[in-house]
Formats: sequence, structure tokens, C-alpha cells
Amino acid sequence: MSLIRPQMKPQHPSIWGRIRHVVLLASLLLFVAGCANDQNDDEIRGLTEAYEEAQRAVLAGNYTRGIRIYEAILARYPFSELARQIQLQLMYAYYKSGKKELAISAAETFERENPIDPRVDYALYVRGLAYFAGEAGFLERRFNRDITERPPINVDQSYAAFRRLIERYPASEYAADAQQRLRYLKDRLSQYENHVADYYLRRGAYVAALNRAKGALEQYNGSKGNARSLRIMAAAYDELGMRDLAADTRRILAANYPGDQS
Repeated sequence: MSLIRPQMKPQHPSIWGRIRHVVLLASLLLFVAGCANDQNDDEIRGLTEAYEEAQRAVLAGNYTRGIRIYEAILARYPFSELARQIQLQLMYAYYKSGKKELAISAAETFERENPIDPRVDYALYVRGLAYFAGEAGFLERRFNRDITERPPINVDQSYAAFRRLIERYPASEYAADAQQRLRYLKDRLSQYENHVADYYLRRGAYVAALNRAKGALEQYNGSKGNARSLRIMAAAYDELGMRDLAADTRRILAANYPGDQS
């Protein structure tokens, strides 16, 4: 009998979910304790109570207490099914408590130590969320500042985690939410690449502008920034005297974005 993993029910646009725990501890803790004498029965009972207390703390939002109890149990039984379950619940508690580096580290450790575990999709999801959470800071959310001109810190790591989740576990319960976040991240990365390309264009570095815009178009095909990439490419070709390529690029732009008048 095994433990059922914690689940985060994605809610769009909020990145927050909640854990749903269904705990079947008896046979697992008997295995951990080793044999059924009176002393081990007490140990089993104590572990069960501690585990359930940690769950209640996390569900109530007392992540500090939940983390402390989970870490204590993990230190006592580091090589068991219980340890793997606690790793999953710890990464979520770390993430929810704002300890994103610890959440990422716990997720990476679980993935590395349990490469064929069916719960790796959850570790990838939490890792992607933890990187994703750093994308917009308090001031940007509070004052609705445009972040497209800011370097996308950790966005590529979040993009890689969600992409791996979708490719490796397409039927995962987390895949749909990961796909939505992936679309946002693709747009974000494309916008920043275009911002850099436009910077080069305005300063006369036409080859650099062309290469950056072309790279954004190829790497983030299907993103909202594709039209701007094509416009930058056409302008760079014009400046480089490559009239035929500029005309071809504008034909592609017109065919794919007929409403674009730039």
C-alpha cells in the first residue's frame, strides 16, 4: 500500500493551488519500524501523529511548522517510501512559504533520485512554479509595470521544466496548467529577445539585430512576438541593402498577420 502524492489543483490565472492528502500509513510505517513489538507500535503511533500534524499545519497555512515536522521525519527515515512522499510535500511547503530555492532543490533531488517514479511530473510542476514565481515582483504587480524590457530571470528554467513535464507526461493532471504557463513564458522570452533586437537596430548594429530577431522567431515560433520579429528582420534587411529578403519578409508578415499595418 502506498501513499498518494499531494496534488495542487491549478487555478488560472492564480498560480496557487491546494494539497489534497489521502494518507494510507499503516503498512508503510510497519515496514519502517521493522517489526511489531510494543516499542515499535509506539514509534508507529508517534510517526503517524507527527505526519498527520504536519499535514494539518500545511493545509492551515502554517508552513513553518509543517516543514519542521516533515524535515524531522525525513532525517529519521531517509531511505523509505515515506521519505519520498515527504520530499514531495516538503517541496510544496517550501514553495508556498516563499522558500523557492529550497523548493527547486527538493524537486531536483527527487527527480535525480527517482527518475522513473510516476510522481516526477509533480516535481517538475513545482520546480516550474518556483522559477515562474520570480517572474513578476511586488512592485511590478502593484504598479502594473511593463516587464518585457527586463531580462527574464529564471524564465528559461521555468520554461524548460514545464516543457519537459508536457513532453514526458502529456496525460499528467498538471499538464494543462503547465501548457498555459508555457505559452506565457514563450511570449515573455520572445518579447525580450525582440527588445534586444530592436536596441541593436536603433543603434545601427543591423546584423546583430537580424540574428536576434531571427533567433526569437525560430525558437519561440507561435508566440505573440513573432510579428515584431518579422518587422525587425525586414527593417534590418533594408538597412543592409538586402531588398529582396526585406520584401520576402514583409510578404510573410502580411500573410500571417494581415491586420499588422507596420
